[in-house]
Formats: sequence, C-alpha cells, structure tokens
Amino acid sequence: MKLTIISHTEHYKLEDGTIVGWGPTITEINFLSQIFDEIYHVAMFHDVKAPESSLPYTSNKIKFVPIKPSGGHSVLDKIKVALSAPTVVKMVNSVLKKSDCFQLRTPTGIGVFLIPYLTLFSKKKGWYKYAGNWSQESPPLGYALQRFMLKHQSRKVTINGHWQNQKKHCLTFENPCLTDSDLKEGIQVRSTKNNNGLINFCYAGRLEREKGVERIIKAFNSLDDTMSNKVGQVHLIGNGSEIEYFKSLTVTSKINFVFHGFLPTDKLFQIYKASHFFLMPTTASEGFPKVIAEAMNFGCLPIVSNISSIGQYVTEEVNGFLIQPVNENQVKNNIEKALLMPNEKYRSFVFNCKLIVKKFSYPYYVDRIKKLVE
Repeated sequence: MKLTIISHTEHYKLEDGTIVGWGPTITEINFLSQIFDEIYHVAMFHDVKAPESSLPYTSNKIKFVPIKPSGGHSVLDKIKVALSAPTVVKMVNSVLKKSDCFQLRTPTGIGVFLIPYLTLFSKKKGWYKYAGNWSQESPPLGYALQRFMLKHQSRKVTINGHWQNQKKHCLTFENPCLTDSDLKEGIQVRSTKNNNGLINFCYAGRLEREKGVERIIKAFNSLDDTMSNKVGQVHLIGNGSEIEYFKSLTVTSKINFVFHGFLPTDKLFQIYKASHFFLMPTTASEGFPKVIAEAMNFGCLPIVSNISSIGQYVTEEVNGFLIQPVNENQVKNNIEKALLMPNEKYRSFVFNCKLIVKKFSYPYYVDRIKKLVE
C-alpha cells in the first residue's frame, strides 16, 4: 500500500544534498515506512540552514515532494496561503494518483482548503491527524474552521484526548515519541532517579511568551534565597524571535539559566535524564505536547498547564503537578512544591510515570495505524 502524507513540516537541504526535516515528524514517518510500500511526503521546503533538531529519512521507501512555505499569523501571511491553493492542490492531486491512501496533518494553513478539497473531490482512503487542542473553546479562526470541517465529514480523524460527545469517526490517538529502546532506557533511569541534592528543571519547545517561557523565568526570579539555593540549573531548549528578551530577564538572576537552542533528540534526552522536573505553563493551542511524555519516560516530572488533554495523562499529586490558573504566581507555587518534595514522594511520582509512557511508543502507534488503514 502506498501512502501520501501532506503536512507543513519544515524541510531543509544539507551541504551534501541530504534532505532533512523536523525531527519528531520525520521519525514518525520513518516508523510508518514499516507498514507501507511507499510514502510520499508533500511538505514545505525552506532554503535556509537546517536546525539541529532536523533528521533525515532512514528508508528509501519515503519520497519528499517539496512545496513552497506558507502560513503565519499576519493578514499578508493568510493571503499568501490562499494564493498558494491552486499550486498546492495541483501538486497534491498529482501525488494522490500514485497512492492508495492519504494522511493530512492538521491544523495547518493549507488545511483550510485541502480538507474540503479532499472531502469533496477525492475518493481515496485516508485519515486526518488533528494535532491541536480538540476541545479549545475559542480557537483561532483557521483552527476552528478545520475542526468544524473534520467533525462533519466521514473519514477517520485522530485526535488528542478523549472528550464528551466525541463522534465515532474521531479516534483518540497518542502522538508517538518513544522507541522501544527509549522505553527500556527510561526504565533504567527511573529505577535510580531521586531528588537528593540540587533540583534541576527544564523546558523544551518554542521560546514564546504564549508557551510560558516568560512565566518560568519570572517565577524563578521571584523565589527567595532559601528556595533559590535549592535550584541547580534551569534548562531552556528551543528558539524563538523573543530569545534575546528572555535572556535579558536572566542577566541579574540568582538562578543558573542555560539556553541551549534547538537540540537533536539524543542531547534533549540527556537533559531530561539530568533534570527532575519539566515545566510548560502554556496557554497556547496544545494537543498533548510530546515533550511531556518524553520527559516522563526519564523520570522528569511534569509541572504543566491543565489544558486540552494534558490533564488526562498528568494527574495532580500522582505523577506531576497541574498549573491552574496559568499565571506566574501559580508557576512559582508549584516550583516551591517541587523543591520541598521529600525523596520518597518524588520516587512514587516517578514510578507512576510508567503507566503513561508506553502509550507514546512508536510500535504502539504503528500497530494502531495499521489497523486503521486496514
């Protein structure tokens, strides 16, 4: 069976000509090649230097089909998306002719016109993957429109979390991020993880205020000396347009903040192993951020917002802490709870992570996709 995947995943070309793309998505597609004879990935090519988080395809079954980048928040960006529609539809249509089924990854700018096109004009088998917050009350217009269209068509839609009055064609699916090897390593790390000594924290994702980076820094800066002296390092992994502003907030801080930029998966996992708590006080449109499951696998306990499906996996005072409401003061309160946690309680939280992380493995995901397409 041949599959066409359509997404906004960023791709780049290395100096030796190798095509690479956003690591988590590329890894997922590499695993999907186990159950498909060929995979065509229609996605966006950026003629800039590839970030360290990029990875190559590992199977010659996968063929990258480039389209021009589009999308963004400004009115001009949205106009460019609309203008790209004829070219994108033509490209998608030509690739679909070579395929047996498709996956459209949403929400994305091109999803606004591709969902109705595929719904009305394609008879191919296929499914949609909605990676955003399926329950968001006031999503951006583009997200709301795509979610509405996905609810009112017949193909399967894989979503984050399980919701009241969920339609039968909308299937709860965990986003994969862990290999069997990662799971085995996680068991070993968690078996000896403790919070004796200084406590390390980390965040991984886009460095944006909406994702909670400013709240994290300001919360640590407001700790008194007694609490500050219990903190080892605060690792911030990722990048964004406001990174210089965030760095400026740390110049006179008593806390040792470390800005890493984007990291490849192996280096990111090393940060999780060395950290005790993972912070994400986000108010962005989230499904279930993979980084939470990755961190939990290595005994890095979540201190995260209780939005979307996050609270269906992170349970307050069982395997982590839920921030509600999401503000600087609540972030500070939860950091203090983490710093004062007895080792016995910390160890019990780490133990409870094992019940969650298995659902985020690639083999588990691939098996479910195989059943879905059959």
